[in-house]
Amino acid sequence: MGNLPYTILVWAPGILFAITLHEWAHGYAAFRYGDHTAARMGRLTLNPIPHIDPIMTLLVPGLLLASSLLTVGSPLIFGSAKPVPINPNHFHRQGVALRAALFWVAAAGPLSNFVLAGLCAGLLHGLLAVGLSSPVLILEMLLAAIKMNVVLAIFNLFPLPPLDGGRMATALLPPPLDRILESLERFGLAIVLLLAFSGLLDALIAPIMTATTRFFVGMAVPW
Repeated sequence: MGNLPYTILVWAPGILFAITLHEWAHGYAAFRYGDHTAARMGRLTLNPIPHIDPIMTLLVPGLLLASSLLTVGSPLIFGSAKPVPINPNHFHRQGVALRAALFWVAAAGPLSNFVLAGLCAGLLHGLLAVGLSSPVLILEMLLAAIKMNVVLAIFNLFPLPPLDGGRMATALLPPPLDRILESLERFGLAIVLLLAFSGLLDALIAPIMTATTRFFVGMAVPW
């Protein structure tokens, strides 16, 4: 695993599937509520290429990796895809129902990652149950996919917009708290990056990530 090309081979499929399914789930949930924006823009697809964002998919994870290797920042490595365009004005919901729609469209991404983590755990369990222990690459790819999906889900559930957790919280909070939280969206990404590079984000969510990862891996490989 010290071999960089091998490490990339192990992690790349899990990362691509995780971010692609995450964004597709947002777009599909919005589509079911009446918003076809993502479909019209070619984003309602499981092809990973339209979802890749040069900054959040490539640059930020790379900088966090370099930071962790230099031991000057958080060891938490995360990233995201290009957000799927959503237009709530097209939702066929109003009032309280509209807030519910906004909640579930935001929640669809993390939920899809938990589902994919569970599917990978089930497949890994099946392979181990029939005695398959090689090629080791397949097993390591499934473990990496479980971990990556958990990281993406938990990170996006952090309750600060523009992350999914922030939008879910905005949909749940009563006025004027919802508007106060929503007003933080323009600063949200900068705050998240500051927390990440300072190590505070890792301290806040790493225990949750560890416990959740142990749950899913434990479904396949008893501790």
